[in-house]
Amino acid sequence: MAITKPSSGPDPILLTLFANRFMSVAEAMGRSLQQTSISTNIKERLDFSCALFAPDGDLVANAPFIPIHLGSMSFAVKYQMKLHGKELKDGDVLMTNSPHAGGSHLPDITIITPVFDKGTNEIIFFTASRGHHADIGGILPGSMPPTSVNIFEEGAEIVSLKIVDGGIFDKKGLYEYMVEKPAHYPGSSGCRNIKDVESDLKAQIAANHKGIQLIRAIVDDYSLETVQEYMYHIRTNAENSVRSLLRDVVKQSGTNLLSAVDYLDDGSPIQLKVDINEEEGSAVLDFEGTGCEVRGNLNAPISVVHSAVIYCMRAMLNVDIPLNAGCLVPIEIKIPKKSLLSPSRTAAVCGGNVLTSQRIVDVVLKAFQACAASQGCTNNLTFGTGGKDKNGAAIAGWGYYETIAGGSGGGSGWHGTSGVHTHITNTRIGDVEILERRYPVLIHRFGLRPGSAGKGKWNGGDGAIREFEFMQGMQVSILSERRTRAPYGMAGGEPAMMGRNTWIKQRRAEDGDIPEETSEEDMRPRHINIGGKATVFMGKGDRLLIETPGGGGWGRPDEGQLETTDENKHPWEARGSFAERAAAQAGF
Repeated sequence: MAITKPSSGPDPILLTLFANRFMSVAEAMGRSLQQTSISTNIKERLDFSCALFAPDGDLVANAPFIPIHLGSMSFAVKYQMKLHGKELKDGDVLMTNSPHAGGSHLPDITIITPVFDKGTNEIIFFTASRGHHADIGGILPGSMPPTSVNIFEEGAEIVSLKIVDGGIFDKKGLYEYMVEKPAHYPGSSGCRNIKDVESDLKAQIAANHKGIQLIRAIVDDYSLETVQEYMYHIRTNAENSVRSLLRDVVKQSGTNLLSAVDYLDDGSPIQLKVDINEEEGSAVLDFEGTGCEVRGNLNAPISVVHSAVIYCMRAMLNVDIPLNAGCLVPIEIKIPKKSLLSPSRTAAVCGGNVLTSQRIVDVVLKAFQACAASQGCTNNLTFGTGGKDKNGAAIAGWGYYETIAGGSGGGSGWHGTSGVHTHITNTRIGDVEILERRYPVLIHRFGLRPGSAGKGKWNGGDGAIREFEFMQGMQVSILSERRTRAPYGMAGGEPAMMGRNTWIKQRRAEDGDIPEETSEEDMRPRHINIGGKATVFMGKGDRLLIETPGGGGWGRPDEGQLETTDENKHPWEARGSFAERAAAQAGF
């Protein structure tokens, strides 16, 4: 359905009302998804997003979910529109996770539902939800293999599946895509816990339906014409806000040309040049000079790059508006072909969505001199059992996945925050009590990592420490960054400490690490640095100690540690998206 550009300006009261009504639809979808899901990853860690999209596929509004999901989901909606055209009908629901089709990485499965006008039977909106599923097959439990070199090793890839066709759930098709097809690749298995995945997908479908009910109620209250008119006004408001931001940047920096570069731990550069047109309030962000596609899994799909940029634009705005497609209207993004930001179709990408995206954010914020580097990592931990044995026979199992907090960077006028999920993640960590109750692990330590923050006039935040003990043998994998390159400081601030992953291994005769003549010293556990990206079979009693990076400092430390003066001490309080999410959680 075409969107007619309104001829008159918006009523400011109605503009605010509709912005909040649209956001409330996404919030209600999120509450429905959390309440009806069963996996730890979605129900407790809240690794999901829900949003509302225009009939042309542009993002209209979202609740404060996962930024890396929200910017890229529009690509997925538009791809499905192009693929299915006018074949869609009321009662159809689409499922996709392919990076080629607007996905981020394979565990993030997107469910898309068209909203039809009751009178004309035309599509007037889309509701969509994206959730990270703890296992979708591949070479390792958790489907985030640190050693993957192509997308086939990372699990099930689905370009498009009509998971609900005219109201009928396609259970057979789901099993084929999630269990049978991934197992055809050598060394890979299908989904290790299809029952949990199926249940969570049904929860996503139900959440989308909740959104349909609510958007139709708004249309009934105000008429379709008024609703879509204010949908356009909200996007225009976001566009104008970003244009104002870009003009202010030129005035404050004294130049319209900005640049920055940072590096992944393997040395691959991510380079950015920003050319701002002050008169138009527009900018070209050119990533020319970024490194080529990598053999590992740090390649980031184009949709992820756009997600990182739209997040940065919204984060730098000092106005309260919904994150939507209008934020990118004044922005042209140029991505060099064959680079790690525009990888080939079969390239491994599971780390690009969670690690490279963080580096893109750091580079953009560095170019705009917005703040020092955050931990620049999500510290992705997976463990589990099952897959294929030495003879290729399938073994039932399970997988667990979590991301671990670190420090955020300091800025001009504020200290960084300690032990927080930074920038594009915004998830929770697995609760210790739930983790130990559901899985054969013990958490020995979980707290802040003192001294890991970068010092400055405004300090960065400290990283975190999390130590696991495994109560049975299982495959454990870590996918992390900032283990060889420290998060940078800004304006003379110091860098933060790098992260570290240590395997505390019990000595075993079968492993050959118990000498014939042993002493008490010889029997103490071995401490082994496993690096930033590794997969290890850990035996019963083995531990994994993860120390996450801090955030960089802002300003020269000798300019004064303002945190020591009482007048600069403010009690921490929830604000922004964190406060909004906390309030939403308290509502049920």
